[in-house]
Amino acid sequence: MVELRVKDGIAGIFLNRPEKSNALNSALLEELLSVLKEIAASPGLRVVVLGGNGKSFCGGADVAEMSQLKPSTAKKFITRIHLCCDAIRKLPVPVVARLHGVVIGAGLELAASCDLRVAAEGTRFAMPEVKLGIPSVVEAALLPRLIGAGRAAWLVLTGEAIDARTALEWGLVEELAPDLDQGIEVLLERLKAADRSALSAQKRLLQLWEEAPLTRAVAESTRIFARAYASGEPGERMRKLRR
Repeated sequence: MVELRVKDGIAGIFLNRPEKSNALNSALLEELLSVLKEIAASPGLRVVVLGGNGKSFCGGADVAEMSQLKPSTAKKFITRIHLCCDAIRKLPVPVVARLHGVVIGAGLELAASCDLRVAAEGTRFAMPEVKLGIPSVVEAALLPRLIGAGRAAWLVLTGEAIDARTALEWGLVEELAPDLDQGIEVLLERLKAADRSALSAQKRLLQLWEEAPLTRAVAESTRIFARAYASGEPGERMRKLRR
């Protein structure tokens, strides 16, 4: 239910349950978490692309399984979603979400956990949990950081969908691509041109900036900046610019 493609330092992870719009059930979530842990330790990894096979990225959590949950099992199910989102955020390289079709509920939480999001024209985004009698939880908490408190509130309180253009205007996605594969390829080339260690450090700092007080964020940034020179890579790259 998860397809892994690895080539030239790029790992493509594709949700592979297209007959169910890649709805997330326990089996898929466990397999996704296993794949994420596997590639986290891959030497030479530079970028990860998270996508979905078929007509959509992800239709959300599997309603058939969710309808059978009880208080004793609901926490375990939602924790699986959180663990996958957390593993995406902890990958040591940039993660790009390749979005098309529908991006709903837990699927949007997976996308929000990525570092950058590229969407095809016509993609629809929604957090409809309140219409099912449950709140949006776990990595839905990232939404106010991405799009602001008011827009996040609109998504999770109304449960209504927005289109790709609105998602771009709100900052939910960074780019719309008329040709999704081409748009992803252009972005990957930009990321591959950067130093791998610098990208990894920058990803950690972005997450620190989200959560830490300003004083700590600045102090940690200063420490990481100085440490970057230990490899000699910054000096070499700068000397090449002067030639």
